[in-house]
Amino acid sequence: MRIAVGQFASTEDWQTNLKTCVTLIDEAVRGGAGLLVLPEDALALFIDEPARIAGAAQPLDGPFVTGLRAHSEGSRMTIVAGVHEPAGDGKVHNTLVAVRDGELVAAYRKVHLYDAFGARESDRVAPGDGEPVVVDCDGWKVGLMTCYDIRFPEMARLLVDAGADVLAVPAAWVRGPAKERHWEVMVTARALENTCYVAASGECGRRNIGSSMVVDPLGTVRDRLGDRPGLLWAIADREELAEARRALPVLANRRFRVDPSIRPLKETA
Repeated sequence: MRIAVGQFASTEDWQTNLKTCVTLIDEAVRGGAGLLVLPEDALALFIDEPARIAGAAQPLDGPFVTGLRAHSEGSRMTIVAGVHEPAGDGKVHNTLVAVRDGELVAAYRKVHLYDAFGARESDRVAPGDGEPVVVDCDGWKVGLMTCYDIRFPEMARLLVDAGADVLAVPAAWVRGPAKERHWEVMVTARALENTCYVAASGECGRRNIGSSMVVDPLGTVRDRLGDRPGLLWAIADREELAEARRALPVLANRRFRVDPSIRPLKETA
């Protein structure tokens, strides 16, 4: 399967961002991609006024996702992108959508909210219910994770236990001391410890690092972008995946199960 990862600087205007997504979709289709991963805040990004996210959020049948669906018609490529959808009580869900051939095939609501490094995503965002979401894609199983989720290895393992052999990770990774290194190490670690591919898309621009990459099952970065908009490419190969799991059978050799039950928020505060 050919994997494409698109990177761009999201604006406050969803129509502008949809046009950018459409351009990347067209390029990925021309290149024969089976999977296209776009950034976390593909619908809209408010760098200086994050409270405006609630006003800009759209339901999954709103015009942004409908536009993605419409532009995917006639293609078997799966598109993964991040949006905010209303969650009630003035909050939103940080949601990944997977669309293919005009249909919404899956949605994953971010579980781990970015309450770290002085940020408080939970002030504006309601978490999802924790169920792992794995999408059938061009004969492959693709697990969905969002940004801060990458810091929690049990989530990647739950997705692999559910059959994922590729992890799609849209993100908007905020700049900061050593943050670029954190991103590279953890994206690579999730691939290596699960002997799977990781396709990670980073929003770029004034606040976020970009640094999109695809990592193979033995931890080699196949391709990556810097801090400019662009599209990268990589191949996921069945025999390569099988050989990696034969040579490094960590999934077969492990002694502990990951408990899929999610802890109540009051226990994590």
